[in-house]
Amino acid sequence: MGMDDKLSNKGEDLGGKAKEAAGRATGDEEMETEGRVDQAKADLKQAGEKVKDAFKR
Repeated sequence: MGMDDKLSNKGEDLGGKAKEAAGRATGDEEMETEGRVDQAKADLKQAGEKVKDAFKR
């Protein structure tokens, strides 16, 4: 399940980057901010996965 979670987090991060870029390109500050929030959530989830991995060893 850990690898699935990591892939999901990476997908969320990439989606956030795309949303941020689209918002920047169109001048939509709200979309740009949503993209940054999505990236931050993905980063937090990824950090949680790293903690879990550290305890598995």
